[in-house]
Amino acid sequence: MEEKMGSHKGYDLDLTDAQWRKSSRSGGNTDMCVEVAFVDGAIAVRDSKNTAGPVLVFTRGEWDAFVEGAKDGEFDL
Repeated sequence: MEEKMGSHKGYDLDLTDAQWRKSSRSGGNTDMCVEVAFVDGAIAVRDSKNTAGPVLVFTRGEWDAFVEGAKDGEFDL
């Protein structure tokens, strides 16, 4: 498994054993998705096409606000 670190608000996260997952709505057969891992009370997000690339890290509150906004259509174009 690849070793990777993430950083958020002044602390580092070891993502070596992170269990990344994609939405079940992605069909599972595509690599054009974002992947999410729940690690040490934080939520890590990465591009499935570039798993060695940068990782965005969010607090639980930030993630919950994003998910609720998406459900409510806040980001619809």
